[in-house]
Amino acid sequence: MRVTQGTFSFLPDLTDEQINKQLAYIVSKGFSANVEYTDDPHPRNSYWELWGLPLFDVKDASAVMYEISSCRKAKPNYYIKVNAFDNTRGIESCVLSFIVNRPINEPGFLLQRQDFEGRTMKYSLHSYATEKPEGARY
Repeated sequence: MRVTQGTFSFLPDLTDEQINKQLAYIVSKGFSANVEYTDDPHPRNSYWELWGLPLFDVKDASAVMYEISSCRKAKPNYYIKVNAFDNTRGIESCVLSFIVNRPINEPGFLLQRQDFEGRTMKYSLHSYATEKPEGARY
């Protein structure tokens, strides 16, 4: 099952050239960027691990690409994404987010259904990845 989170999630994976173009757009708009990674891509897991420090006032997209490459080398079987933040209104608003790396095998999710009184059904998602300990999921 392919995890779909972020701006380009329903498109095929971006090539490095396409990623560079998106990074150039981020830099041209004056946005700040950061690189995050996780081995638990549950849709409600909005707190991924931060790679390095946020990249404020970056003037060249290659600086962000360098951080992506470093994260890919250290975490090759993790989900890695780039976030761009716009602080022009005095707050950090995420304006762009996209996945730049994913594991070869994406185990997917189990949809759990629970029956309650009055024919009420409640659903929840369980990530197959979390059945293994952190760091050994992929």
